[in-house]
Amino acid sequence: MADHANPFESLQAQIDDASAYLDVGDDVLERLKHPERVLETNLSIERDDGSLDVFRAYRSQFNGDRGPYKGGIRYHPGVNRAEVKALSGWMVYKCAVVDIPYGGGKGGIAVDPREYSASELERLTRAFAVELRPFIGENQDIPAPDVNTGQREMNWLKDTYETLENTTAPGVVTGKAIDSGGSAGRVAATGRSVMLAAREAFDWLDRDLADATVAIQGYGNVGSQAARLIDDLGGDIVAVSDSSGGIYDPSGLAVGGATDHKRETGSLAGYANTESLTNDDLLTLDVDLLIPAALENAITESLAPDVAADVIVEGANGPITPAADDILTEQGVYVVPDILANAGGVTVSYFEWVQNRQRFSWTEDRVNDELERVITEAFDGLVETYEATDTPNLRTAAYVVAIQRVVSAFQQGGSWP
Repeated sequence: MADHANPFESLQAQIDDASAYLDVGDDVLERLKHPERVLETNLSIERDDGSLDVFRAYRSQFNGDRGPYKGGIRYHPGVNRAEVKALSGWMVYKCAVVDIPYGGGKGGIAVDPREYSASELERLTRAFAVELRPFIGENQDIPAPDVNTGQREMNWLKDTYETLENTTAPGVVTGKAIDSGGSAGRVAATGRSVMLAAREAFDWLDRDLADATVAIQGYGNVGSQAARLIDDLGGDIVAVSDSSGGIYDPSGLAVGGATDHKRETGSLAGYANTESLTNDDLLTLDVDLLIPAALENAITESLAPDVAADVIVEGANGPITPAADDILTEQGVYVVPDILANAGGVTVSYFEWVQNRQRFSWTEDRVNDELERVITEAFDGLVETYEATDTPNLRTAAYVVAIQRVVSAFQQGGSWP
């Protein structure tokens, strides 16, 4: 397989790997390897200078057997149909492995948001919301933030939907600002689940995350929150990186200072008393724990032989290609897969949706306690399946758990007409 694997083909390969450990017919498995529908649309907006710009946008609804479609919307120039289909499929199995009652969806716009003003991005978001309107809803499909989107974009999407529908429906999107119906604990949720997954993995391996050396590729919301929380547990963050490159201090970084530097300057580059390194250098550091928290295909077949970490916890979706995964398994590297490790975001999105439906807010302590319960129980179930089925790695075991749950829901519902 090529170094930069097609993410949709990677998803299908992961399902195929799990199929050897499942008593499920090929026909049913084939159904679970393709989205139910994909919206592909062109969005036209007026720029601030009066010119017209056109953007390609997508929304994939992969599988709804276990509940409404659920998944984020990303703004990135690399967004394409294959990526969105793959991400929507990973959402299906992510929701299933942590046992929350959602299916999977994903959306995105092929745009570099850094090149557009806030008013232009608002027009773009609202244009997308108009196209999404017939396909989304509290009981149908519930978008959320993803790469380069956040509370602001979700608030715009919610407002557009509610205005056009002449209603109030806070549960139509999650990841909103608190005053617009968002949930306490949502911003840190994905980074928190990465920390929890790492803690449980180290405990399972009879190791202590405290004093472990840690490298994190990607220092957006997920990476920075994971760094903060692991640092709080005593983990030694020695390297972090963003799109500009990485910084390294073998004696341990001041995580708060690095975060402040990035907020003030826009990048990690130039942070005092650190060495510069590339993203590839970071991924091959000799550390106890590696967290790829950027985009897909970070660890490829050519890079995998040089990976020196003992444990990898996937903060991003699909950061390891299938060919690289095979190499890491042979090398004895334990990989906690994305569909468990970064499921904190969708789990707390579920909590937000529940609060919206009840018109009742939870405290942040309750949110964090419930998230810890979900992630630790899911990790225990993953390990139980891994040890009982003799799967080659934790990823395959996770798909065995998830596919069984999706198939069970499908079979219980029956087929008609």
